[in-house]
Amino acid sequence: MSVWERSSTARVVPPARPRKLAKVPFVELADGRLQGVVSSGSDIGRVYVSSVAAGSYAFACSTNNNRPCGGARGSFCNHIGALVDQAVLQYGPERVARYLKVDVPQEERDAERLRRAMTATRPSPDAAKAAAAVFSRFLRHLAYLELAPATTPLPEMHFFPPTRAVA
Repeated sequence: MSVWERSSTARVVPPARPRKLAKVPFVELADGRLQGVVSSGSDIGRVYVSSVAAGSYAFACSTNNNRPCGGARGSFCNHIGALVDQAVLQYGPERVARYLKVDVPQEERDAERLRRAMTATRPSPDAAKAAAAVFSRFLRHLAYLELAPATTPLPEMHFFPPTRAVA
């Protein structure tokens, strides 16, 4: 059994390319969406929870206090653009395009072309409802970053079944 299988941590896939966390501290491909937390450009105390649905490209962007983004009216706002850019850095253009079901030739896959290919978009009320869960995961993610590395189990992660070598 390897060391990581005996610890309370999981193996992390390294990013496709290094990225700066100041603008987009949290990005994930989950729940059928590209979603994450984007820092405000004008207020250091404000963040936006942004998302784009796979396939339909329906989008949502609101503050952590559930106020709608003023720039996300009929098209992607700057927060969603930054989210797509950072997702491409984190996961690579191929994985983001495949997850979001964006039809762009492989040799042309970059953040700008992915955003342009998703132009037939509309605001999504369903994605807006998920903002609280995304922000909550972001806060939990921050809390885990403050923990010292340990091999003892974390009580809140008890739902993971233990892994044992089968003889």
